[in-house]
Amino acid sequence: MIKLPILHQHLVFLPQQDCPQSLELSLRLGEKECVSLLKSCESMKEVKQVHAQMLKLGLSWNPYCLSNLITTCALSNWGNMDYAFLVFGQIDDPGSFEFNTMIRGHVKDGDFETALQLFVEMLKREILPDNFTYPFVLKACAALCLLDLGLEIHGQLFKLGFHDDLYVQNSLINMYGKCGNISSSCTVFEEMEPKSVASWSALIAAHANLGMWCECLEIFRDMMSEGDWRAEESILVSLLTACTHLGALDLGSSIHAYLMRNLSGLNVILETSLVDMYMKCGSIEKALALFNRMSLKNRHSYTVIISGLAIHGHGHEALRHFSEMLEQGIEPDDAVYVSVLSACRHAGLVQEGLELFSKMQLEHQIQPTIQHYGCIIDLLGRAAMFNEALDLIQRMPMAPNDVVWRSLLSAARDHHNLEVGEKAARNLMQLDSKNAGDYLMISNMYARAQRWTDSAIARTMIPQKALDQVAGACIVEVKRKVYSFVSQDKSHSNWEDIYEMIHQMEWQLKFEGYIPDVSEVLHGVDAEEKRQNLRHHSQKLALAVALIHTSQDATIRIHYTTACPSLAFGQYNTKAKRVKWTSSGEKFAAHNFKQSEAGIQKHHPI
Repeated sequence: MIKLPILHQHLVFLPQQDCPQSLELSLRLGEKECVSLLKSCESMKEVKQVHAQMLKLGLSWNPYCLSNLITTCALSNWGNMDYAFLVFGQIDDPGSFEFNTMIRGHVKDGDFETALQLFVEMLKREILPDNFTYPFVLKACAALCLLDLGLEIHGQLFKLGFHDDLYVQNSLINMYGKCGNISSSCTVFEEMEPKSVASWSALIAAHANLGMWCECLEIFRDMMSEGDWRAEESILVSLLTACTHLGALDLGSSIHAYLMRNLSGLNVILETSLVDMYMKCGSIEKALALFNRMSLKNRHSYTVIISGLAIHGHGHEALRHFSEMLEQGIEPDDAVYVSVLSACRHAGLVQEGLELFSKMQLEHQIQPTIQHYGCIIDLLGRAAMFNEALDLIQRMPMAPNDVVWRSLLSAARDHHNLEVGEKAARNLMQLDSKNAGDYLMISNMYARAQRWTDSAIARTMIPQKALDQVAGACIVEVKRKVYSFVSQDKSHSNWEDIYEMIHQMEWQLKFEGYIPDVSEVLHGVDAEEKRQNLRHHSQKLALAVALIHTSQDATIRIHYTTACPSLAFGQYNTKAKRVKWTSSGEKFAAHNFKQSEAGIQKHHPI
């Protein structure tokens, strides 16, 4: 609150009409006092009181007072941009400072279109932008992905001589990265001299925005090797996200150690990022321990732990944390319910999932989105409740999308229900699916039913529709180096050693009596060629390179991209020759490589 009530200060501000010098002095005192009071305001109610006093004192025309009033309304966390706009409209001849403040305020509030409109109005009035204008204008371009406008502004920067400004350059890196032009981001960065930590942060964030996770780690290594930089929080969050996507647990643990050494305490954003990293890298115990030690948990923290437990098949544990969240008084949103329903889906908790789906609508008044319906339909499909799933699709208030039909097709494949699979495939084709995997799934179902002609027709539709077959990739971290493999991969320098290791693995499996499942490989191919097609799967390559470079008692973690949907994460212990797979909805364990190999080939026959 304001320490000195404004209404008690009239005697200080009252002008002396019979003395011009006293009048000027009183106005200057009033101007100074009003600005001081504005800076001490903590709510819009107090701002309006100060504004009223300014009007009483005749300071409504004073540019200095009005500029400070706009700044307080536009940039305070509790401010009001509508009020700021009204005050801005009272200025007859606003300058660059007032325009910059209004642009910055609208960007802060996420109203990027209005920010750009003000920038255009600024140019129309022939008010030259400065180096405080462009960072926020470029941020608005980045948020709206307006690359063409960003390019025009970049050209304007050269004309006005601001292209060498450090803050402007950092904003350019961010803008190009958000708009998908990563080469321009790198060009701006390379031409910068000097660079700041924010420059490195912007470059890492630009690569992270495009999912270039390995490049994020490489840039960080360059940053640490080129100078005595201290990584800031935004960089570490991006790096943790990269480790999460790559399954790079050792690197993520190193970043955690760096945080503990260099920060006195971790905020909720960093702690949540760490929980997410540990959970998605397969270290469930570490993630839970860290989550339980968090002094402050928010809705996003619970969403992360629930979704993490879900993908590892711990449905009951995920539901327990959801109940704990409700007990803490944290209101769930649609994203939380997606995670909770996914937990039921992964663990096969049909009754619990249906009850939560009803509770979401009746108790929390959250209208289901296509994602929620997709979770329930997948849950029913995995339980082979195809009639119920099809009935729900008919009752949906929105048209089912390709994800809904694809989940039903996947469930039909797993339960060998060709009739439902054909229905799902027909609907996918009517939606003009661009996913080659859809045609491969129905082709494999026909192959299993020995309908070879239909299987071949489904496959020939892929080149006819010019669909790209995205190869499933597997990632393994060995000695803090990340290796990525696709099927039949020979891009690595030591590929011959890797293939030799696979050969040794096959001999061991053959000795134990293992026979590969080739029932879904195309008809008309001899048995040996079918085995060759299965031999150098991306998962086997990742396992082989890890066996080459790790000791006998090491744990090997293999991470799968979304191109391998049926398996999310695998962990091997090389000493005990045991493997535990945690997957999206299926959890199975094997006691030796023989069974693990069969599991891989069962789900990835091509």
